[in-house]
Amino acid sequence: MVGMRVQAELGEFLRSRRARVRPEDAGLPLYGGRRRVPGLRREELAQLAGVSAGYYTRLEQGQSPNASDAVLEAVAQVLRLDEAERAHLYTLARPRTHACRHAAAPERVRQGVRRMILSFGDVPALVLGRFTDVLAWNPMAHALLAGHLDFDAPADPTGRPNIARLLFLDPHMRALYADWPRKARSTVADLRLIAGRYPDAPELAALVGELSMASREFAELWSAHPVADCETGPRAYRHPLVGGMMLTAEFMTLPNDDGQRVAVFNAEPGSPSEAALRLLAGLTTTAPRVSTRASCSRSDAAISGKECERCQGAFLRFVS
Repeated sequence: MVGMRVQAELGEFLRSRRARVRPEDAGLPLYGGRRRVPGLRREELAQLAGVSAGYYTRLEQGQSPNASDAVLEAVAQVLRLDEAERAHLYTLARPRTHACRHAAAPERVRQGVRRMILSFGDVPALVLGRFTDVLAWNPMAHALLAGHLDFDAPADPTGRPNIARLLFLDPHMRALYADWPRKARSTVADLRLIAGRYPDAPELAALVGELSMASREFAELWSAHPVADCETGPRAYRHPLVGGMMLTAEFMTLPNDDGQRVAVFNAEPGSPSEAALRLLAGLTTTAPRVSTRASCSRSDAAISGKECERCQGAFLRFVS
């Protein structure tokens, strides 16, 4: 079953990348007439990569698990894959079976990692699980990203905030990003990379299925098959307490914790954004952390983009 999913993922990925390469850009002559497929045909890609059409077809169908580095690199060059896409191709073409232990035991944060993000003080920092669950956050990350949620929510494995879910289904998170479409595409591209690394993960399959059903925007992005690492450049935020900010997120993979990452948010020194972060830090220090488990991050109201009365009340309690 895992093999079939990987084969389908590999085929979808290669077809999506063939579709974006125009024959004339690849140096192929055009003879007029209407082409039945966008981009390169299989036989055209095979010719440019120096392999037989039959071999490339088997590769696209996931039937060549022993494809050489030379073949994969040739295909990557023809398709003009960037670094993240090239790594994704290798992952899909040479799948490894990950143990199903991921479904058996909830992810946990080591105490040393928890103490590390708390030591960051006024710098927002959080720990992401392998499938974008928030495993822990410091008070500043909570105030920056999801002050309307319970601060202790990450401690409950059955109800942890999930960044991808919040981004598409929670109106507070959607409003936080000034360029929400860019953030949405970046998140889906990151999930595609994760799906290649964990093809047998039921948690990820459930998350993708839920978001595909609840969000047309997610479904369209997922079907486009974007692939990229998390963006680390400056991003504009519209925070409900302190206004606009430009923040840069840096991601650090934890080498001893399978798939877990630490995200840290910073502003340019001396900028208005840094002043806004300091203001948020002051508000975070004085504001009580209240339980808001009744918030509707997964409710029909959130899915429709409307805030329910419970969410409004929870947010007013947070800012007061």
